[in-house]
Amino acid sequence: MGRHYPELPVVGVGGVVLAGDQVLLVKRGAEPSKGIWSIPGGGVEVGESLVQACAREVAEETALDVRVGPMVEVLERILRDPQGRVEYHYVLIDFLCYAQPLEPQAGDDAAAALWAGLDALESFSLTPDTKRVILKAARLAQDG
Repeated sequence: MGRHYPELPVVGVGGVVLAGDQVLLVKRGAEPSKGIWSIPGGGVEVGESLVQACAREVAEETALDVRVGPMVEVLERILRDPQGRVEYHYVLIDFLCYAQPLEPQAGDDAAAALWAGLDALESFSLTPDTKRVILKAARLAQDG
């Protein structure tokens, strides 16, 4: 099943990877959202748990190993073409993750990867949902 003009929604995972007061961001190298900064993530493969998928996707996009923690939020992203047809439809489950602040290496469909200060998120082209989920994850991590 393709992701472009899908017959069914695609289930995806994202990792809000924190190390102290920094979050791991990737710059999308492919559509949808090419050129936009986001959290690392991608599609769940058949037979893979959500936690396994999250750890794998973060590793594929950044070369970092993470410890996957609790779920932060479930989001839905439906993008339509100019004719109103559903071009992309994702159900996204984002998890709080932890990693050592090692230098990330962009891979898979990520054009770039870096650590960003939580107080510097305004300087990145993040979607409002992405920024909100990052800050929610940071509060969750702070609360224990």
